Amino acid sequence: MPELDDIRKKRLEELRKLQGEKLQEQAQEQAQMQQQIAQLEAIVKQALTKGALERYGNLRAAFPEKAVQLLVIIANAMQQGHAQKIDDNTLKEILKKLEQKKKDIKIKRV
Repeated sequence: MPELDDIRKKRLEELRKLQGEKLQEQAQEQAQMQQQIAQLEAIVKQALTKGALERYGNLRAAFPEKAVQLLVIIANAMQQGHAQKIDDNTLKEILKKLEQKKKDIKIKRV
């Protein structure tokens, strides 16, 4: 029985080591993603007016995923030469296009 306990302990240590390595890899990937977002944000912020920048800040605080989508859209538009300066109204229009159309669900009672 002591042999079985030794095998269990070794296997448990191996599993813990693997889990630690996976967590470390995930942390590195997360850090890279944050760095890329920060770089993209720095580029896009140059094209936003004061009102648009304020709206973007509110969006980022409330909906971080949607803010990242918005950054990508604006960066692509800037890269293609479609956007020089983006004001608040233009940002609103982009956000409206980002909104997915929700299905209207009607419940009928019999």
